[in-house]
Amino acid sequence: MTEFAVLAAVAQPTSPVGPGLLGFLVVAAIGVALYLLVKSMNRQISKIEVPREEDLVKHEASERKSEPKSEPKSEPGEGPGSGQAGEGTR
Repeated sequence: MTEFAVLAAVAQPTSPVGPGLLGFLVVAAIGVALYLLVKSMNRQISKIEVPREEDLVKHEASERKSEPKSEPKSEPGEGPGSGQAGEGTR
């Protein structure tokens, strides 16, 4: 176990490799873009007008009042396209 610690301490690279300035700038640009996207999304979501439940109930009630009375139901043999084959086609 102590041999591994000694080898790890001795095996330090002479030239450290890291992300550098370019890596920092890329991450910073992604962070700025994320901030602007979230800000824009919040602005767009705040424009959405969500109806309240009370408004929906009133709207449904007014639709029911304005609908015409139920029409008499037709028999299965009545209505367009229900004739015999060749009937009224000549």
